[in-house]
Amino acid sequence: MKTFKINEKIYKYRFGHPLATEIVWDSGEEILKSEIDYFQKVTDEKLRLIFKMEPDDIVWGLGENQKGMNKRGGVYLSYCSDDPNHTPDKKSLYGAHNFILIDGKTKFGVFIDYPGKVVFDIGNGHKEIIEIIVDTLDVDVYMIRGNQPREIIHEFLQLIGEGYAPPKWAFGYQQSRWSYPDQEAIDEVADALIKHDIPCDAIYLDIDYMKDFKDFTINTERFPQFKDFVYAMKEKGFRLVPIIDAGVKIEEGYEVYEEGVEKGHFCLDGEGNPFVAAVWPGKVHFPDFLSPKVRRWFGLKYKEMIEYGIDGFWNDMNEPAIFYTNRGLKAAIEKAKASENKNLDIYSFFSLKDVFVQMSNALEDYQSFYHNLNGKLVNHHTVHNLYGYNMTRAAAEGFSVIDPNKRFLLFSRASCIGAHRYGGVWTGDNHSWWEHLLLNLKMMPSLNMCGFLYVGADTGGFSGDCHAQLMIRWIQLSLFTPLFRNHSAMGTRRQEPYAYDQESTGIIREMIRLRYAIVPYLYAEYMKALMAKDVYFSPLAFTYQDGMSRSVEDQLLVGESIMITPIYQENALGRYVWLPEDMLLWTVDRYQERKLKVMKMGHHYIDVPLNQVPIFIRKSKLLILGTHGRNMDSIDGSEISIIGFIEDHASYIYYEDDGETKAYLKGKYTKIFINVYRKNDDLDIQVRLTGKTKIKKMHFYIVDMEGNMIQRIKILNESK
Repeated sequence: MKTFKINEKIYKYRFGHPLATEIVWDSGEEILKSEIDYFQKVTDEKLRLIFKMEPDDIVWGLGENQKGMNKRGGVYLSYCSDDPNHTPDKKSLYGAHNFILIDGKTKFGVFIDYPGKVVFDIGNGHKEIIEIIVDTLDVDVYMIRGNQPREIIHEFLQLIGEGYAPPKWAFGYQQSRWSYPDQEAIDEVADALIKHDIPCDAIYLDIDYMKDFKDFTINTERFPQFKDFVYAMKEKGFRLVPIIDAGVKIEEGYEVYEEGVEKGHFCLDGEGNPFVAAVWPGKVHFPDFLSPKVRRWFGLKYKEMIEYGIDGFWNDMNEPAIFYTNRGLKAAIEKAKASENKNLDIYSFFSLKDVFVQMSNALEDYQSFYHNLNGKLVNHHTVHNLYGYNMTRAAAEGFSVIDPNKRFLLFSRASCIGAHRYGGVWTGDNHSWWEHLLLNLKMMPSLNMCGFLYVGADTGGFSGDCHAQLMIRWIQLSLFTPLFRNHSAMGTRRQEPYAYDQESTGIIREMIRLRYAIVPYLYAEYMKALMAKDVYFSPLAFTYQDGMSRSVEDQLLVGESIMITPIYQENALGRYVWLPEDMLLWTVDRYQERKLKVMKMGHHYIDVPLNQVPIFIRKSKLLILGTHGRNMDSIDGSEISIIGFIEDHASYIYYEDDGETKAYLKGKYTKIFINVYRKNDDLDIQVRLTGKTKIKKMHFYIVDMEGNMIQRIKILNESK
């Protein structure tokens, strides 16, 4: 083992000769150190790290994963998996995020920089023991010290590098469904949203827009004048966001396939030929995204779509998903033939069934193809978690060549830590289950800790039939997630906002309008977190140190000013909440109204009818509101409202930039420093700007500790 000091708080422990994942670029300075911090080390054929927990220790992290925010009691397999049926017993999902944070008397973070299989047993095998099992003896392990969880997370986010900033329009509502088959269907969705006066910024194109499911192609029968259609949709107020899949169809005459074969851009099988698997188009090859030249080749393929007017993409099926291979298909067919004339008992029937089910995403297939890394063949299984990350990287690197200063929407299904530099993630193919609504809530801070700020789930659930109540309650959570997309599967009940009864559609309309009104706050908090290497979502325990706050798993702090308490149980018209301090409850059905109530620290039951969403404003904090429009581009932005809860003084730093370019990286943004002081029965409002702003008028709604509200207007003469 070699030890490297990155800084005073981060140490790297190198075992063997690990592959360079390029997740961390700082190699550190080698120092003399014989033992690894915090853990007992055991090595045989694998590396095992063992830590004894105290009874009150909380274990945060692991990004997109099952169970609670506190990961104690579970076993988690870090291996990107295409498994849409993520029931509570599943150990791996679409992402592999190898960062945990132990929060007790001893506080530290652990990052396992290894792209293959890692098992985290966090008090499952033994309730007091964390055991991390790495599927190799060649690995870098980072230990991050700090006094508080947020300090440790900040150090970790500094270590893994700059995060992703989407365009501001990507904070608008987005509508998607697998089964919008053609131009006419997309038009119908757009017209229905306009007819029902529901704001929306994007409509998605799933696999049906392609010709025979081939990447970077357009089915001209379904979309006869695609470029004209893209611009016609923009005139209506909607951007189109197409899907791009990992597998490239094997078909003569298909340019991407023929180029890839000619230039050696595909992953190889054991005999040195392009590896063959099957996904949506049937048989495909997988681009070798771990190769810089392949990333450049594939990334520049997005150019034609961008020239059509496309401003965003979602990368899918990039674990990579495998429906079957010739090996698996042959074995299943042989099993079926051998079973044809038999009287199948329970064991032989399930054996037959399993061989078909197990054709998809089989470990044996992942172990049978290779990447070319600097002239050396590397088995895919050992670098599996890098695949989706490097597909996202390929796209982002392509964008930086095609239009270097423009921010594109980009998010992915599969990921590992490091992909946060290039795009966001959505949490994969969930179900229309109340359990997945709660799981959505619990994943958000864990993903933020691993660098992913632009996150969200398929609102309403991808699979299954989402009824109106579940959709409304899910939207009331998604109001606060940076990615707010309603996405569902072919064959399920339609779940567009207007697909329900008139009353439900009206409630959904008001909720989506609320989303647009709070985007000024959400976007400001997102960008501030991005630039400060901080989280956007956080558990209460990151701010409040009392015992109750450490145990709360169904409330979240969103940015610095608000706490959310979503309803996630069927037919519930209220819920219990814990207030770690006095807070101001804003009960919202129409965002233009101010239903404000001071609530004291402690346990409360609050009534939450289906048409209302509770927003708690923290003491001495301010919440910024704008107005809604048909999309983000249509909002004037010259007036904002500010709701505050004040004892003596409240302050807020509001952030603005152009929302379109990377100029913020060069310091081209505006900060507005807002301070509100209570002076007897009046207010002293002070506003200072560091640059230009569209804001001309501020409407203040300030509530004191007794519940008295003072309204004031501030005119910004400095506005330009």
